Amino acid sequence: MASFPPLGDLGAETAGLLARLGVTLGKAQGARPVHSPLTGEVIAKVPDTPADAVDRALAEAQDAFRIWRQVPAPRRGELVRRFGEELRRGKADLARLVTIEAGKISSEGAGEVQEMIDICDFATGLSRQLTGLTIATERADHRMMETWHPMGVVGVISAFNFPVAVWSWNAALALVCGDAVVWKPSEKTPLCALAVQALFERVADGFADAPPHLSTVLLGGADAGAALVDDARVAVVSATGSTTMGREVAPRLASRFARAILELGGNNAAIVCPSADLDLTVRAVAFAAMGTAGQRCTSLRRLIVHERIYDTLLGRLRRAYLSVSVGDPRAPDTLVGPLIDAGAFSAMQVALDAARGAGAVVTGGERLGADVLPGAYYVRPALVEMAAQEDCVRSETFAPLLYVLRYSDLDEAIRLQNDVPQGLASSIFTTDLREAERFLSATGSDCGIANVNIGPSGAEIGGAFGGEKETGGGREAGSDAWKAYMRRATNTINYGTRLPLAQGVTFEIE
Repeated sequence: MASFPPLGDLGAETAGLLARLGVTLGKAQGARPVHSPLTGEVIAKVPDTPADAVDRALAEAQDAFRIWRQVPAPRRGELVRRFGEELRRGKADLARLVTIEAGKISSEGAGEVQEMIDICDFATGLSRQLTGLTIATERADHRMMETWHPMGVVGVISAFNFPVAVWSWNAALALVCGDAVVWKPSEKTPLCALAVQALFERVADGFADAPPHLSTVLLGGADAGAALVDDARVAVVSATGSTTMGREVAPRLASRFARAILELGGNNAAIVCPSADLDLTVRAVAFAAMGTAGQRCTSLRRLIVHERIYDTLLGRLRRAYLSVSVGDPRAPDTLVGPLIDAGAFSAMQVALDAARGAGAVVTGGERLGADVLPGAYYVRPALVEMAAQEDCVRSETFAPLLYVLRYSDLDEAIRLQNDVPQGLASSIFTTDLREAERFLSATGSDCGIANVNIGPSGAEIGGAFGGEKETGGGREAGSDAWKAYMRRATNTINYGTRLPLAQGVTFEIE
């Protein structure tokens, strides 16, 4: 049963949320309209950052970095800890804003803000653990070690689907590492960025060690992102988006020897083995494929099912797809909210038409509520049964579209899993230890994320997040991802009176 939001009430609610979060629409008014995917209506207008202001912002960020890098790392961690506390206080309002501007259901909006809080906690502890190595040296009376230093200004280019969390993955780590941050959010979700910036400034303004302009937001389209990519003052660029975007960004960063953290496309698969717990599998597949209306880079796109259990599993999934609640993401019983815009809906229909042309059997995929909300794009998630992994399956479609394939042996399943250009996330559902370990081995999944008995979506911040191949190779969030925001120096100290040379080289002078 679908229920849809009424027209006309979102602008006032948005203004109230922004005011409580520290943003006034009076300051933010401009020429760029902001549409809510809930109804399609304009909820605000924001200004693009002028070119001269972009240049000034980068200069100010560089000045902030020169001061911030001298602040002890645990003290930098204290700022991030306080920011996490501010996020806790503003969680309900910021989560609601995420729902209105990005279309996420309420629990997912709250979960995204919780990710921000979690990464702040992680980064606070990390601020006392930015450690290097002591390295064995072949020379007597010498010590060799490595030290880590702040990198510089970090540019963050984020996408609409995680309008606040992805920035925080980068910013929390960059700040404790001693860097300044300049953020270019998606032009589809600028209000969330303004709200986060306001919360951060509220904390930084009361923190004596924090210089002005430690965090900056640039609003606009591709030109604002290009400024971060091309400006030599930006030492690191973390860019989240499509593989097409990455193909343009990567060579431009490489041309000036800047450091790139790329989080690009994902065409994620799950293998379901004969021994799988089907109750667990159905729930995991449903969330991974339909959650966030299929608009996560880790969303499940391909389901590779053993022929022995194919009919049983597909029957259960069809029922789930036909009955899942689609509609107003603010409603407590809604599980699937809207697509972000008309372009996303069009891309989904093109993909479905290509699949039908290849002989697919399609369950769902139709638009809902167009008669009451012509500017919003709600769709029933699509289950697409394919005879083979055609070209349309090997391309990522950012929508709730799940292709289903059969397999007969695990080698075939792993080959199908890996036979796509992308390499972000993957899963296997099995209770066979050998199958699970094979999947996680060097001859198994070729993705940056490989899971057993959970879906590919919903990563925790404690592990490094990112993928291989056309996903870009970047890593963010946990583990040792912090090293991307710092530069390494190898140090050798001679505390003796002689000068032995490495590798036995002799060089004697009179």
